[in-house]
Amino acid sequence: MIPYTGKLGATVVELERGRARVRLRERRAVRNHLKSFHAMSLANLAELTTGLAVLGGLPDTVRGILVGFEISYVKKARGTLHAEATCEIPEVTEAVDYAVEANIVDEAGDIVATARALWRLGPTKPQAAGA
Repeated sequence: MIPYTGKLGATVVELERGRARVRLRERRAVRNHLKSFHAMSLANLAELTTGLAVLGGLPDTVRGILVGFEISYVKKARGTLHAEATCEIPEVTEAVDYAVEANIVDEAGDIVATARALWRLGPTKPQAAGA
């Protein structure tokens, strides 16, 4: 659905209302010059995971867009990674900024990055007649 994010090559492992778990395997396309995951590939993974957790649980009458993002890189990332985000699904009646956190762990279970995504959620605009 989102061409840019699709190029990351991540696999959704678990998806339910308010929870997402996504896997990303190391390969040349996501590496940096130090032969570990590039910082922005980790940021992409965290954004994808937080978005799936919150947006996947919202009704069709609500939409969201990322308006802020913070990430901390804890450890050099190599191998296969898993990102996980869990959140409560808010009731949205007007525009609201909603924070969702994600942790990215390596195969040993060590945290390699933590992220906080700020999603602006709001009601979709009604379709004009004949649109």
